[in-house]
Amino acid sequence: MKNKKYSISLLSVIFLSIFALVGCTPAEDGETEKTEATGDQVTIDIFQFKVEIKDQFESLVKVYEKENPNVKINVKTVGGGNDYGASLKTSFSSGEEPDIFNVGGPSAVEEYKEYLADVSDTAAVAASLDGTLTAVQDGDKVLGLPFNQEGYGLIFNKSILDKAGINPDEIITFADLQEAVELLDSKKADLGIDAVFALPAKELWVLGDHISNMFIAPEFNNDISEAYKAETIAFEKGDELKRYLDLQNKYSVQPILSLDYSQQVEQLFSLERVAMIQQGNWVYNSVYDMDSELAENGIGILPVPVEGFEGKIPAGVPMFWAVNGKSDPAKVQASKDFLDWMYTSETGKTAVLEDFKFIPAYKGYDATKISDPLSQKIYEYAEAGNTIEGWVYQASPTGWNQETLGANIQKYLSGGMDWDEVMTQSRTKWEEERK
Repeated sequence: MKNKKYSISLLSVIFLSIFALVGCTPAEDGETEKTEATGDQVTIDIFQFKVEIKDQFESLVKVYEKENPNVKINVKTVGGGNDYGASLKTSFSSGEEPDIFNVGGPSAVEEYKEYLADVSDTAAVAASLDGTLTAVQDGDKVLGLPFNQEGYGLIFNKSILDKAGINPDEIITFADLQEAVELLDSKKADLGIDAVFALPAKELWVLGDHISNMFIAPEFNNDISEAYKAETIAFEKGDELKRYLDLQNKYSVQPILSLDYSQQVEQLFSLERVAMIQQGNWVYNSVYDMDSELAENGIGILPVPVEGFEGKIPAGVPMFWAVNGKSDPAKVQASKDFLDWMYTSETGKTAVLEDFKFIPAYKGYDATKISDPLSQKIYEYAEAGNTIEGWVYQASPTGWNQETLGANIQKYLSGGMDWDEVMTQSRTKWEEERK
């Protein structure tokens, strides 16, 4: 039976917190409480991008505040259909600088470097998995803490593909994908779907970041550092990128340029009006809220076919938590304490796994408790070495992926720019920014 409900797993966090408060000491549950419950109250302002965990994160913050009554935490979440990067810039330029915020890779680190506190002294850094800090290291300094690990690809409805006689495990090459898409389209009336895809071309981050990344990263050997130093971009796989965009556009719900993330995930995919969407494991909570049965048992993920990298899922750290080093020293320390607690305490780790549905970027987690099927599948790809590391869009010139490449792709999809112009103008802008 389909139903709409909220996850009850957050109860585990609350029970753990109550147990910690009334039944044990920090030493008994393995937690180290660095902020004493005496003295003046410290207020921390957090500005974060992940809308998918907004409610769960705010609930965890309340648990922390109960355990640390001298700490008050305000959370502002901006993401989804809104541009987090632009909103963060506005926040800083208006003088409303958050104490904790998010940066994504070398370009953002360079942009906000004067504000970034060194967090190398935190327990979270000590627990970070190998390779997860590369994008935020500056000599001996570590300027951010990894959010989590994420992966993305084509999320599909198992039942729809099964009814069409399609085995997703056999979709390896682009030709395989095209054949499957054409078959689904020919049967969409019988399958009860509006279209095969839902391409949210209104979202510049979908076009300029994730889709483009798969076809740009190989040019830089999937190396963020190499991309960050590159003076130009050749678009060696530009034709493949065009081919993939054209396939999605042709077989997508229209009009794609007014289709946003929420409509794609909640109104179309979760209501089973399309067979597949390109997104990542972060959509699980949204699908679960719309249809828990579908989320738990009815969806899977497969790699987007990129020549030479067939069968591999792009996986990496999407964002980092940054601490504002220009905040009051008490706020800086309180910010570090909270982030440490979130990723290294038992209460925090329970929330990260069971409520946030994250793939951890830290040691000390029980991987068998990764609770959602999308994250489990991506973890399996990672364990088998079938991932493409290096989300090089994080290393492009600041704003280039969305404001230049993404915007140009939108123009192409609307018929206002031909593909050669997209490549030429985007390359020229990269070169200008790197001079």
